[in-house]
Amino acid sequence: MLTVTHIAKQFGVSRTTILYYEKEALLMPAYRSENGYRWYGDKEVQRLKTITSYRSYGLSIASIRTLLNRNAESQTQILKDHFNELEKEIQNLRAQQKAVVMLLQEPSLLEENIVNKDRWVEIMVAAGFTETDMIKWHQKFEALEPLEHQKFLESLGISSDEIIKIRAL
Repeated sequence: MLTVTHIAKQFGVSRTTILYYEKEALLMPAYRSENGYRWYGDKEVQRLKTITSYRSYGLSIASIRTLLNRNAESQTQILKDHFNELEKEIQNLRAQQKAVVMLLQEPSLLEENIVNKDRWVEIMVAAGFTETDMIKWHQKFEALEPLEHQKFLESLGISSDEIIKIRAL
């Protein structure tokens, strides 16, 4: 039997993570002693192994809960849906790579302010970006580097009002 601390250490997760899994009814201790200690046996160790595997695939807690309940139809659909989400994300990343490669092939375009808003949109479309992809791109840029996003938009010659709208996306 293992305590919370020991099972957490064995799986390389925090004690808080184990308690969170309990709160979410994913992993319950086999036994709780009079002093309140949680004890986990082989069955719980196997269940945590399954949970951590699913988490490493990027599945949500809700999806893991369904998978652990062994509903075969739900399992298949959840895994297919997750696969499709990953595929979309990969396609998005590939499109971003293409846009960056295009800029790397002509770095002077940005330095000389030759790339304006229209040219940038052309580059993004040529790289396979949809309108939705472009919005997500701006949202991510804003979230990660707001000041650089502002500078980038200014370098494209976009008006202040439009910059405010784009950054508010």
